[in-house]
Amino acid sequence: MKWPLKFDVGDKVYLKISPIKGVMRFGRKGKLSPRYVGPYEILHRVGEVSYELALQTELASIHPVIHVYMLKKCLGDPALILRVECLGVDEDLSYEEVPVEILDRQVKRLRNKEVAIVKLLWRNNLVKGSTWESEAYMRSHHPHLFSS
Repeated sequence: MKWPLKFDVGDKVYLKISPIKGVMRFGRKGKLSPRYVGPYEILHRVGEVSYELALQTELASIHPVIHVYMLKKCLGDPALILRVECLGVDEDLSYEEVPVEILDRQVKRLRNKEVAIVKLLWRNNLVKGSTWESEAYMRSHHPHLFSS
């Protein structure tokens, strides 16, 4: 199988990391969209679909040979860059998302019932990265957001 992405030695790439979030969104378990950190320089190609990256000391616990599906070509978009130090990235390239504040409240009317939902701002996200979650679930798992 041929992968469409190919990089050259010296190219800059972003490394995909995944937020871990245990929030059930209306019965579906989901994550926020993947984030990319970097850019990192490609040192050399290892096989058909792997590349060795020049990783920083914060990612020293991660093996430097990365599969091509974990990489994204660096196009110079500064909005995609996150600082690795403030995320607390684990060895499996994941980090935990934590809700910071409630931005809005609504009551959704379904056929037979009403469901209270809240719009949350998550740590390491902009306002457009906020999500609507069930208020009952958030009250039980994150009561500190409702203290005031």
